[in-house]
Amino acid sequence: MARIAFILLTHKDPQGVVDQARRLTATGDHVVIHYDRSAPAEEYRLIRQSLADEPGVAFAPRRFRCGWGEWSLVAATLSALREAERSFPEATHFYMLSGDCMPIKSAEYARAFLDGDDCDYVEAFDFFDSDWIKTGIKAERLIYRHWFNERKNKPLFYASMNAQRRLGLERKLPRGLQIMIGSQWWCLRRHTVEAILALIDGRPDLVRFFRTTWIPDETFFQTLVAHLVPKDQICRRSPTCLMFTDYGMPVTFYNDHYDLLIRQDYLFARKISAEAQDLRARLGALWLAEGVGFAVSNEAPSLFRFLTGRGRVGRRFAPRFWEDKGMSRNHVICLVVSKKWHVAKRLTAAIRTLTDIAAVDYVFNERDAGLPDLGGIASTVAKRERHRRALVRLLLDEFGARRLVLCLDPSALALIADFAADRAETRILFIESDFDEAYLRGHMRRTGLAADGTPDVVIDQLLPVVAGDLAHEAERLRDMDFAQFDSIAPARTVAANAEAIARFLDVSPAIAHDLAQTPHLFTD
Repeated sequence: MARIAFILLTHKDPQGVVDQARRLTATGDHVVIHYDRSAPAEEYRLIRQSLADEPGVAFAPRRFRCGWGEWSLVAATLSALREAERSFPEATHFYMLSGDCMPIKSAEYARAFLDGDDCDYVEAFDFFDSDWIKTGIKAERLIYRHWFNERKNKPLFYASMNAQRRLGLERKLPRGLQIMIGSQWWCLRRHTVEAILALIDGRPDLVRFFRTTWIPDETFFQTLVAHLVPKDQICRRSPTCLMFTDYGMPVTFYNDHYDLLIRQDYLFARKISAEAQDLRARLGALWLAEGVGFAVSNEAPSLFRFLTGRGRVGRRFAPRFWEDKGMSRNHVICLVVSKKWHVAKRLTAAIRTLTDIAAVDYVFNERDAGLPDLGGIASTVAKRERHRRALVRLLLDEFGARRLVLCLDPSALALIADFAADRAETRILFIESDFDEAYLRGHMRRTGLAADGTPDVVIDQLLPVVAGDLAHEAERLRDMDFAQFDSIAPARTVAANAEAIARFLDVSPAIAHDLAQTPHLFTD
């Protein structure tokens, strides 16, 4: 059975550290604590005195003053890791934690989880080929030496790096290593840890190299694990649940996040607010519990993006350099806007059948949207949206048409506004829809807000929120007050819908009537 030695890196809240250590060792596991040397000495003495009677607790023999992005974080981890490997020979796994982490499963579940697969849990993606780094410097982290902290000494940090660049002082990567990158929160097997410690003892050049890289806690262990362990024995994910805001800051969890957290497919979560005492107490009790079952639905990231994205209406697309060849004032772009994609696609299919108007479907959402072969520009949905004007002009040229009908989701307000602001004439036909509970539940699953294991009580709480969000989308679309805006709805007469379609497509009343009578047009 798995026995865990937790590597606990902390720098504040001494009583919280004591409580965490007692909780983790109460189930027979072990803890090695590194308490930041920058913290007050009396806090460290309090921790040592409070845990003096705990045989499952040890302390890193050397403490470091840790700074974000510095080697000191790796040095602190190594100091605690060596002590854990020496002091607890029965430990089968070594798990990295911070003082802000809390368990979101029971110890019983965690042991079964680790026993289930013989692997190391660590994010390890190719440093150069992956897109793990979203902003800031990339290769410069490695090829230049960094002696200054970018957050504390920004002028010196960049002056030093720029001087090395001007002088051509790029350094080579350590021989035989593929540099990897990922989260610093991992769980490694004992023989992996032993192999890492033996490797760095035998190759001091590795420590010399990473000592002067920038943010080495995201590359050091990730690289060495990938170098030493077969690929099929690495699970490239963190066992700790952590999410980031769109500003790059970790998401903090509070008292009302308990039900959400325990449904995620992780063993621990960070960051738990220090003020969320109720959440900490409940999660602490959960770690000690036995016989608890967990319904894992793993919807937290999608739900977070949904909730934080509501109400943000200021998104827009900047002009693109490749949009010189756009649409002219002679072109007419007819946008069918509908949340129910199947309804819009029935209408475009009827348009293609009954008229000679060029019509495609959700080209910015679906790979197969009735497009002709346009070459590389249409190969991916992301590329189509990125080259929107070029794509539409190619479609007009390919069809030899002056008019083009295409479908958009009402959530794409920025894209709709971008079309309306273009030189071409833009017409909008909004298909009003009724959303029953079955549709809303399906929509939540399609968008990742819920999964098969999401409890009904959570879905019931989200149903009015999602319904309100869809209604708000339609309201915002109407509020944009487009010059040529029409709508059709299942509750209206065929004649009323036909009038709107006739204006939208500029077709005869007879054809518009036939389009409005498309069989099962509004049927779900």
